[in-house]
Formats: sequence, C-alpha cells, structure tokens
Amino acid sequence: MNKSLLITGCSSGIGLEAARGMRARGWTVFASCRKPEDSVRLADEGFDSPVLDQRDPDSIRAALSHILEQTGGTLDAVFNNGAFGCPGAVEDLPTDALRDVFETNVMGVHEVTRQVIPIMRAQGHGRIVQHSSVLGLVPLPWRAAYCASKYALEGLTDTLRIEMADTDIHIVTLNTGPVTSKIRENSIPHFEKWIDWQGSPRVEQYRENLLKRLYEDSGPDKFELPPSAVTGKLIKALEAPKPHPRYFITTPTWIMSAAKRFLPTSMLDRLINKAR
Repeated sequence: MNKSLLITGCSSGIGLEAARGMRARGWTVFASCRKPEDSVRLADEGFDSPVLDQRDPDSIRAALSHILEQTGGTLDAVFNNGAFGCPGAVEDLPTDALRDVFETNVMGVHEVTRQVIPIMRAQGHGRIVQHSSVLGLVPLPWRAAYCASKYALEGLTDTLRIEMADTDIHIVTLNTGPVTSKIRENSIPHFEKWIDWQGSPRVEQYRENLLKRLYEDSGPDKFELPPSAVTGKLIKALEAPKPHPRYFITTPTWIMSAAKRFLPTSMLDRLINKAR
C-alpha cells in the first residue's frame, strides 16, 4: 500500500491543496474536515475524508480508528494543518475567545499528536508536520489570539522534536507567511461573536484598520504565495530522508526570522509597526 497521510483542516486553502498535491504524488491521503458537509464534498472528489474535530478527543480517536482500518494498522505521517484566528486588540479579547482558539490550535493539535505517536512508535517510523506561522516567531497587532496559539505550538513542537530525537519519528515545523487561503474570511464569525469593537477605546482604529482588512477585498497581500508553495515544502518534510526540523515559506517569514534573531526588541517592534 502507498504511504498514508492524515491532513487536518482540508475544507479549503492550504489543507485542500496539500491533500490534492500529496495524492498526486502517490500518497494515500486522509483529508479530514471538521464539518461533515465538507467531508462529503471532499468524498465527491474521491478523497477518504473522515470528520475530525480537533476540539473533541473522541472525534480524533474515531477518525484514527477509521484510518487504521483502511491501512491495516499504520499511519506514516500527519500534517497538523487545522487552525483559525479571532482578530481583535488584546484589551478587547475575552478570555473565553482566547480559550476557544487554543482549544483548536494548541490543545487540538496536541491531542492529534499524542494519539498518533503510539501508532508511529509501534510501526517504528513516522513524520509529524506542524503548521505554524511567521506569527509563531513574531507578533502582529490585532492577531493576539492566533499569535499566542502559534507561539505555544512552537514551544510544544520544539520540545517534542528534541524528545523524539532518539526515535525514527521526525518532527517538522512549517512556518508560513502570507499564503492564499480563507483564514481571514473564516475569522469573521469569531470576530463578530467575541469582539465588542464599537465599545472599544480603539474604535476608530478598528474602523480604519481591522474592519477594512476583514470586510473589504483589497486583493492579495504583498509577497502572498499560492497554497502550492506550502505543498512544496510539505513534500520535503515528508519525503526527504533527513528532513529539516523547520521550513520557512514566503519572504516575510525569512525576513522576520532574521530580524528577530539579530535586532534588539525595540528595533524589531518598530519594524513590525512599519510593516503591518
């Protein structure tokens, strides 16, 4: 049987493109989605698309049980891709909103990872690829919940990579920057649910900045790449005999990584404020 790969968050964008790209390379792809209707749509495209809600350990367990039934008990790789954001200033971000983001972006990814490690240990090999971001390296205003979740994922993944160095399970991080996806569009319901921007002392800043970004189509971001750019790095993470521990995607990711390494914090803050 071809090598098997579970990808989370395949309803659109990066996850869907990765599923298509890896299937084209001969992988048996399990393209999971949180919503059943999205899984049905992907099934119509020929994918085995289990429903997997990262917030629900039983949902993860059921999806993995299905995958193991289909593969005869093995799973070669996982791409933890599913995530979302809740835009808003830190002072306007309810703790429950932050908790909601962490349940998917951190605890959910952690739960998937914990459940697949015993499978990979038993078979003697595996690849776990975590989808982080340039916002796991540096912050940007209005994105505190997403940034915090990716910073947390960085810490979990770095620790796991060091701990698993004595095994044949490779842990890889992908740090993307601006890539074409629906993450901005998908964040709108969370913004509308949680952020009382009209009652904020930053109300004018919301009108002039965040609302325009959320609701007005201004075209691609500067340096924006198509989701196929992520798939290209995912191929290296999954197929290289000795994958790098980290792959950067997009020019801003490279720039900000270098800036964080070499610039004093005050200078980095000024750079970020100019770049936003």
